[in-house]
Amino acid sequence: MNLNQVTLPAVDIDAAVAFYQTMGFTLIVHSPHYARFECPDGDATFSVHLSDTPAQSTGVVVYFECSDLDARVTELVKRGLVFAQPPSDERWLWREARLQDPSGNTLCLFWAGQNRKNPPWRLPAAR
Repeated sequence: MNLNQVTLPAVDIDAAVAFYQTMGFTLIVHSPHYARFECPDGDATFSVHLSDTPAQSTGVVVYFECSDLDARVTELVKRGLVFAQPPSDERWLWREARLQDPSGNTLCLFWAGQNRKNPPWRLPAAR
């Protein structure tokens, strides 16, 4: 089994498209109520669908892995994006930067290297 995609609510499809294209994603489907993107690296996709209300604070965070995290955040700030959290080393051995899209969805750009799937506390049976 492989994760296909995550779909996020968007109160304004055109604003979401502009935001995610600014982030570097490739738009592959676009309609008045839906847009789908390819990630710049790997084979993953994600989408946004039209919603009447902004995203609620549910605790859901969508993570995008970036091996060049600090440089990418610097470039995105130059393009006008605002980060709520600049790149920071976390106690779970990941480096993370966080921002919200125009609809309030929380995104995390991160780099974890080997710790992404193999942290020191990984269960022995899963090694």
